[in-house]
Amino acid sequence: MIIVDSHCHLNMKGLNECLDDVIARAVASDVKILQTICTKLSEFPSVLAIAEKYENVYCSLGVHPHEVEKDGVPQVERLLDLASTPKVIGLGETGLDYFYNHSDKKLQQESLLNHIAASRESGLPIIIHNRDSDDDMVNILQSEMKKGEFKGLIHCFTATEKLAKAVLELGMYISISGIITFKKSEALRDVVKTLPLDRLLVETDSPYLAPEPMRGKTNEPAYTKYVVDCLAHLFSRTSKEIAEITTANFCALFRVEMPINSTIQ
Repeated sequence: MIIVDSHCHLNMKGLNECLDDVIARAVASDVKILQTICTKLSEFPSVLAIAEKYENVYCSLGVHPHEVEKDGVPQVERLLDLASTPKVIGLGETGLDYFYNHSDKKLQQESLLNHIAASRESGLPIIIHNRDSDDDMVNILQSEMKKGEFKGLIHCFTATEKLAKAVLELGMYISISGIITFKKSEALRDVVKTLPLDRLLVETDSPYLAPEPMRGKTNEPAYTKYVVDCLAHLFSRTSKEIAEITTANFCALFRVEMPINSTIQ
């Protein structure tokens, strides 16, 4: 069985200090492909170094909406230049966050638009963070898709069925995190049950959001299996089936070859 943690932060405290052990525990739990996510351009060299060190780790490039105020709106040309390496498979995480509002809304939107432009030109999917910004997010994605197609996903999905439907209609994907396992997440589970399996990915967003039964601990990629198990229960499938489907979806979206003959054990 091959599970993919499509979104983790291996360069962050709690994981970076013991990376060899974190990767080994992930592989032992069938989590054999990982994507470590960039949140600001200033950290990209360390993110890329991790991806280049481990055969089964890929990375993204981008500026999180929280960081736009401090890190600056990334220019399209800069994103394209830095992304021109085989280990970079996605752009982001980018997006909108109107809950914390750590960055001005207009700057967040400008950054998102630049990530979309770079995605359109490079063919790399965008990885989108969305919180309390459903209306603007839908409007921007729909408007931009009319200008030219691009690929992407909403990561750590916690939003409404309305947003999910809009994203799916644009041909995009949705990634499910450990939040789906929380006792208080019944409404989220109800929405997720309505989504097509061929558009779902799984993730941890580690070191944050450890799933049940690991709540209170530092989250890590090995715990992606609990997200898979939860989805298996929701869809009345086996965990192996969910792993196969979500891994195939990841490989299709991010153009990663399935490691059938990989040396990863």
